[in-house]
Amino acid sequence: MYVCICNGITDKQIRSAVAGGANTLQSLRDELGVASQCGSCTDHALSLLQDNASPPPISDGLFYSAASPA
Repeated sequence: MYVCICNGITDKQIRSAVAGGANTLQSLRDELGVASQCGSCTDHALSLLQDNASPPPISDGLFYSAASPA
């Protein structure tokens, strides 16, 4: 299923990145480009990160509001 429509990123790609060591939203953004445009996928991407991370994801203090500039 597509999570990030702007960049064509799927849930499988996010799970794969997490399995490969991505443990923050910033690391997913750097690797895949997720949540780097409109931001509407941020919550879903974070949910996938939290559900698939082991150990739990590192809090990177990165907050994104869809109302703020991308």
